[in-house]
Amino acid sequence: MLGRVAAIETRELCKVYRGRAVVDGLSLTVGEGEVFGFLGPNGAGKSTTVKMLLGLVHPSGGELHVLGGSPSDPAVRSGLGFLPEQFRFQTWMTGEEFLRFHGRLAGMRADELRTRVPEVLETVGLGGRGRETLGGYSKGMLQRAGLAGAILARPRLVFLDEPTSALDPIGRVEVREIIERLRAEGVTVFLNSHLLSEVEQVCDRVAFVKAGRVLRQGTLRELMGGVLPVDLRLDRLTPDLLAALARLGEVRHTDTNTPGRATVELWLEREETLPALADAVHTHGARLYALTPRRPDLETMFLELIEDTPEAARSPRAPEATRA
Repeated sequence: MLGRVAAIETRELCKVYRGRAVVDGLSLTVGEGEVFGFLGPNGAGKSTTVKMLLGLVHPSGGELHVLGGSPSDPAVRSGLGFLPEQFRFQTWMTGEEFLRFHGRLAGMRADELRTRVPEVLETVGLGGRGRETLGGYSKGMLQRAGLAGAILARPRLVFLDEPTSALDPIGRVEVREIIERLRAEGVTVFLNSHLLSEVEQVCDRVAFVKAGRVLRQGTLRELMGGVLPVDLRLDRLTPDLLAALARLGEVRHTDTNTPGRATVELWLEREETLPALADAVHTHGARLYALTPRRPDLETMFLELIEDTPEAARSPRAPEATRA
């Protein structure tokens, strides 16, 4: 995080319940203005970590700084927004009453709320539905209302716990757009989601956590060891061409079993090498049918790390795990 201010910093953060460490020496850094994915299996300590970051649970040990201070400081907490996964709202209130109530709890003025409430309802896709009671909302609408409450007071740091779990595909796209808008406004978003494809699309950096400790954290490219997987589909693969490709990147897999077709998987260190691959194919007289760079596969990394598969121990994709 060199040159950037940290929105969240923890060092050896711990939380012990009844003699068991739920969070066990967790060290984490989240920069201001970035979208950060917090990933791990059930029981990994994610919810407890978020509660400590919000000041709802006191740590048993370690250091914790949020927005440069303590989450128990009212000045810091006023800059936080939160959408919990298990939300329980006042169902007898209308959407507008719910937001005005929580806005006043956040210290917002009545005149400010008159403008801000309809604005956030429109932002989350509930424009024109604010006078209906929450008891008549669907689960997806309730999740949208909760998201409106999380961003109502223009927080500097927003915690979103499974923000799209009750939404249809259109709603998920809309939430991604809201997250991207928050990032463009300089808001930090701390995202906990089991939908790894969505995390890949919106997160700048991610952390994998298991048993209350961070296994690795960084950008997807960093976690992949800085490599770019590329798939080539050719009409043939000669030994000379294979040697030329090997000089440009690491050949991970070849398949020449289909007559008239050959496939090669390479891992490149730099994207700038891509044109040289095409040049090498044509120089050696082969025909190129496809050259497909692949994004780092977050799901594969997640499974390898969390499940402790043999592939994880052998994989050269990622640098040595960040020790919490």
